Amino acid sequence: MTFVAATGNAHKLTEIRRILAPLGHDVISQREAGVACDPEETGATFAENARIKAEAVCKAAGRPAVADDSGLCVDALDGAPGVYSARYAGAHATDDDRIAKLLAALSGVPEEKRTARFVSAICCLFPDGREIAVEGVCEGRVAFAKDGTDGFGYDPVFIEAESGKTFAALSGEEKDACSHRGRALRALAEALAPQD
Repeated sequence: MTFVAATGNAHKLTEIRRILAPLGHDVISQREAGVACDPEETGATFAENARIKAEAVCKAAGRPAVADDSGLCVDALDGAPGVYSARYAGAHATDDDRIAKLLAALSGVPEEKRTARFVSAICCLFPDGREIAVEGVCEGRVAFAKDGTDGFGYDPVFIEAESGKTFAALSGEEKDACSHRGRALRALAEALAPQD
């Protein structure tokens, strides 16, 4: 099946393609689908925002759309940055700006209290109205400083619980195997599989 990825984020598009392709699904960008839309994410949850994006692109493209809304939820910050992860340091902030703000907010917080999780909500919408919603969670903690050169967003400061490495210190394939988005997209592929 071919899906339009409801994202303008090139890194996210690469991950979605990399995870869904081996599972037998093609993913094209909004540009490849001839769609230019950037709906406002007004939802209070990751799931609501994913649905807003999937619905806008599905309607505009007239074909199945898959959208991810994801972010980092830090326990010591009462779940922040959460749904505001991409906008945490302002509308035009860079990944480095967001990381700097996060590390400043956690200044003085000891390692054992820096627990956090990445959450990914995926919404897949079809032109006939069918909808699949899944979620993936990856537990870990926030590092004291950046480590690693791969990944994007908060990857250099998120230490994944099992490997003990930041997402940015893992290869793309290693990250996909344990990440929130990898888990959510595999759940989506399972839901799309023909039922016996």
